[in-house]
Amino acid sequence: MTPRAALTIAGSDSGGGAGIQADIKTMMAFGVFSMSVITALTAQNTLGVQDSLPVPASFVGRQLDSIFQDIVPDAVKIGMIADAGQVRVISGKLRAYGAGHIVIDPVMISTSGRRLMPEDAAELAREILYPQAQLLTPNIPEAEYLAGMCISSDADRERAASLIVHEIGCPVLIKGGHAASKKSKTAGSCEEKTSNRFGREAEAGGRSDDLLHDGTQMIWLRGPRIFCRNTHGTGCTLSSAIAAGLARGLSTEAGVRVAKRYIEGALRDGMDIGHGNGPLNHAWPGKTAYFPDFHGESEIPE
Repeated sequence: MTPRAALTIAGSDSGGGAGIQADIKTMMAFGVFSMSVITALTAQNTLGVQDSLPVPASFVGRQLDSIFQDIVPDAVKIGMIADAGQVRVISGKLRAYGAGHIVIDPVMISTSGRRLMPEDAAELAREILYPQAQLLTPNIPEAEYLAGMCISSDADRERAASLIVHEIGCPVLIKGGHAASKKSKTAGSCEEKTSNRFGREAEAGGRSDDLLHDGTQMIWLRGPRIFCRNTHGTGCTLSSAIAAGLARGLSTEAGVRVAKRYIEGALRDGMDIGHGNGPLNHAWPGKTAYFPDFHGESEIPE
């Protein structure tokens, strides 16, 4: 039997906790063969990013050609994109090769509100790349940017999800794992917000609730908030887990549910490595006696 395969398009993390390295580890945990297209090299560790070097857009295109002309992926995950030129190349190549089951983690704005993607690239991605996605997985600051509004409650998140689905044209999962940024970056239209307006101290309380809008209905995916220091790469890992589930034949909702349980397990494992914000343990299922067949609708057991 030909194994299922998935492609990750993202930046490389020399510290091994996020980006390409986290994606490959996650896909491997799901029994999916992983391939990679690197958009940027970074010098980073658990203490932060020390330097980065974007890959020329033309070479990103060459990598994509090499993948699709040999092993066609069953799903594609997209993370960090360095510039507008890369956006054009990635969008064009995915259309040309008829890529499907695309999951995009729009790495534009950090939870602290710092811009991670040039504005011209973000706007171009919104126009030509994000509509190609089977699922978009923004955090709250990114969802604020995409929807053009502040998010301070569950009701706000539902409104933002509707705006994203109808204006961009793709399903969306708005993650609730982090509190909203203290200062919104949505074109200066939002008032300054304190950290307890959303997240740990407010509505979320002891929960980590994600909102999925699949294009027709809204589904709240409730879950416990797992307090730990080592959360580096959670967004990369979640989107890669969803892509791996789609590659294995799961529906969007089932893929999200399984990915959420996988993240919970990786956080609960409590791996502690490095001197800063360390990574998850992507290999935690291998420590258990049972790991489900992701061809079906089964979930990772508690």
